[in-house]
Amino acid sequence: MRPIIPFVHQLPQHEVQQWCDSLGELLPGCDIRPFVQLSEAEKALASVAVVANPAPADVAQLPHLQWVHSVWAGVEGMMASLAHMPFEIVRLTDPHLAKTMAEAVLAWSLYLHRGMPQYRQQQSASQWQPQPYCDAHERHIVVLGLGLLGQQSALRLVDNGFRVSGWSRSEKHLDGVACYAGESALIDLIAQADIIVNLLPLTPSTQGLMDQAFFQQLKAGASLINFGRGATLIEADLLAALDQGQLTHAVLDVFDQEPLPETSALWRHSGITVLPHISAPTSVTTASRIVADNIQRYLTQATIPPSVDKSQGY
Repeated sequence: MRPIIPFVHQLPQHEVQQWCDSLGELLPGCDIRPFVQLSEAEKALASVAVVANPAPADVAQLPHLQWVHSVWAGVEGMMASLAHMPFEIVRLTDPHLAKTMAEAVLAWSLYLHRGMPQYRQQQSASQWQPQPYCDAHERHIVVLGLGLLGQQSALRLVDNGFRVSGWSRSEKHLDGVACYAGESALIDLIAQADIIVNLLPLTPSTQGLMDQAFFQQLKAGASLINFGRGATLIEADLLAALDQGQLTHAVLDVFDQEPLPETSALWRHSGITVLPHISAPTSVTTASRIVADNIQRYLTQATIPPSVDKSQGY
């Protein structure tokens, strides 16, 4: 009998089919099926599941799970609802995802560096006014979060001539990047930043990190890119910081509520660029290969990949 591997999800049907087809081709010896297609007896046989924003009640119906493999890099939703369960949680670590994120960080850093928001407003006012040019090496970009995504993003910025610093909770070392760690270092560092790029995961210590006190530390003319998680930012405090001139512009790709409600003031603020969570979409092709390889090693060697530290949340 082929091992049964449930795909537990809250995704549109066409995405579910993509994942199941891709994983099925890579794991022909396994029976990979959406959770809703499994009988009670089949649910009891599963020791590993592939998950995409799963409903906790569905996962609870798999009594013999040893671990679950997320097809997303972010696991804060699962940590909030599933961390108390006894199985291990493995997040997606995909070099292709890091490359895609680094591309987005560079693109929107250049958008801010070359004054695109200001030129957009000038066009709306039919105003022809060249702005002073600042060389890239004079622009200080601070990357918050130096995991795989943050490291690749910081190095991509260095390659394009920017002065780059990075901050993480634990010490990291990157060629060409001034790396800092610890809470006191964060306060000093953001006060020096021209552009802040947030790639921090959502944990109890990062929730609401970018609040009124955070924005008050920023230098005049600073801008923000939030590609991490929406809940690391207090939206009301961001709006106040923009209105008070503590912040020049914010590029936002993640939000507390997604899709962003039509009534949100973020849509209409001239100091905000809203993106529909597109900075680093998961590639089904590359992610499926990583997930399949990890599951194959588990089935043949009883090896579970490195899992989330539930005490830290990532």
